[in-house]
Amino acid sequence: MAPRKTWRERLAGFKNLPVVKPIPSGMQAKHGMGTIVIPSPQEVDAIMRQIPETRLVTIFQISDQLAYQHGTTVACTVTTGIFANLAARAAGEDELAGIAATPYWRCLKTNGELNAKYPGGIPALMSRLEAEGHTVVQKGKRFVVQDFEAKLVSTRLL
Repeated sequence: MAPRKTWRERLAGFKNLPVVKPIPSGMQAKHGMGTIVIPSPQEVDAIMRQIPETRLVTIFQISDQLAYQHGTTVACTVTTGIFANLAARAAGEDELAGIAATPYWRCLKTNGELNAKYPGGIPALMSRLEAEGHTVVQKGKRFVVQDFEAKLVSTRLL
């Protein structure tokens, strides 16, 4: 049996991406005609790495930035979210190896929610975010950064 790939190897493993293509007919009702980019995980990781301390970014913002960089109408938000998770897991490995890691804890879901699937789960994310001056509050079963909108980075500056 072949050894399991590391998250860092998986992050580098999508050689056929990015891809720009016409928006599929099923998405045209929401996005109209135009083009969509399916980003590479390295592009998502690169944007996440640029988020400065005390600032935040959402998956939607990363997706919007990718569309801007590729000159497309939209970027696939599902793929962007999957690759953000992949970047976070690779960063977790990097931290264990003593390598400077992508600050994945600064990347939130679109509504300001913490992503429980990131390394360390909610407790670790809360600790890191609070250390950077953010306040995390519980809303039902979810944890969100209070007033996260005011702390979002302008992705057009990346």
